Amino acid sequence: MGTSQTAHLVRRVLYLVPTWLGLSLLAFVLGNVAPGDPGRAFFTRTRGRPPTPEELALVREQFNLDDPLLVRFGHWVLDAMRGDLGTSFSTRRPVTEELLSRFPATLQLAVAAMVVALVIALPVGIVAALHRNRLIDQALRAASMLGASMPGFFLAYLLIIVFSVKLGLLPAIGRGGLENLLMPALALGLGESAVLARLMRSSLLEVLGENYVRTARAKGLPGWKVVLRHGVGNSLGAVVTEAALTFGFLLAFSAIIEQIFVWPGIGRLVLEAITQRDYPVIQGFVVFAGTVFVLLNLVVDLIYVRLDPRVNLGSRRSLRGDLGSRDG
Repeated sequence: MGTSQTAHLVRRVLYLVPTWLGLSLLAFVLGNVAPGDPGRAFFTRTRGRPPTPEELALVREQFNLDDPLLVRFGHWVLDAMRGDLGTSFSTRRPVTEELLSRFPATLQLAVAAMVVALVIALPVGIVAALHRNRLIDQALRAASMLGASMPGFFLAYLLIIVFSVKLGLLPAIGRGGLENLLMPALALGLGESAVLARLMRSSLLEVLGENYVRTARAKGLPGWKVVLRHGVGNSLGAVVTEAALTFGFLLAFSAIIEQIFVWPGIGRLVLEAITQRDYPVIQGFVVFAGTVFVLLNLVVDLIYVRLDPRVNLGSRRSLRGDLGSRDG
């Protein structure tokens, strides 16, 4: 790693501090501008009746809701830096414990969905690139476009109707063995596989047009060896970095799929918190999700350096934004 690349990564690490503070401010504001009095909502949910003015005052004092907004934000940030994201209004358990207890289920689902996406995307993208503008390429591109535009919840219900209701092959809800994981992973991963397949195709086409690939072909190397050694290997950088960002999305935004399949992950916890106005859990999730994306962006930069030491990290472009211009 060169000096300029090391300096860039050091700057990225330093950028984590203001970015995380911005995320904390966003989470805190969301929890405090939401309609309703959290103290009143907590008392009503736990006691089954509205509080009297005296009882409401005690609850607000208990949760420091009467302190000035900036004071409360300062206390909340200091506690969050120590790993204390507050106490859930619903369960009276620390929010950090709630998130960590649900994280293994969400991680399992995200990893399975990522495997589904890559297993489908890589061969589809390679085949489409090798048959550029032929019938099979056009069919695969159309299928990818359909997969990318299909809502995950629609695919989830379709899978349940076919494999659970009609065929009776897979359980529709709950977390258990592999049979419980298949449909949620497919519903979550198929849409992302379409995006990664298009990126694999466009990246491979770009690499196959390079001079060193034409030189390898001119030397008489077999076509499959040129594609595997020079083509696929050198086009994986963009796919791997996009897959890392996709994995962050799968970790943070699987709530609808978790709710449909009654999967006990973080996403389902947040949906329950929203319906119960459990503001500390909502705030904790925003910080968690934002931190995941910030750290994964740092990992993406590290992956770029490892895959191609010549890369100029400061000019890394948006991968999704390049898809349209390269798909021709």
